[in-house]
Amino acid sequence: MSPLDAFWHVANLFAPAWGLAALLALAIKALWRRQAGALRWLRLWAWGGLGGAAAIVLALVLLGRDGSMAGYALLVLGVALPQWWLLSLKR
Repeated sequence: MSPLDAFWHVANLFAPAWGLAALLALAIKALWRRQAGALRWLRLWAWGGLGGAAAIVLALVLLGRDGSMAGYALLVLGVALPQWWLLSLKR
């Protein structure tokens, strides 16, 4: 595997986490304008993406492979919990 292939392999591993974090951050900014008004979109996206990436690594360690339903459930929790925590701090 070349270094470029390794880069794309890792990038595709973490793409669902960062994509889901972006979609959830946009939904939060659109649906909860008043509560999330002070939060920047980039901050919501970054915390959600980091939580999702950590969840993917945890799923790989615990389950031994990528792509299982339990791993995706952990991914959703990993993305949603940091963004929920950020919103709860603003109250």
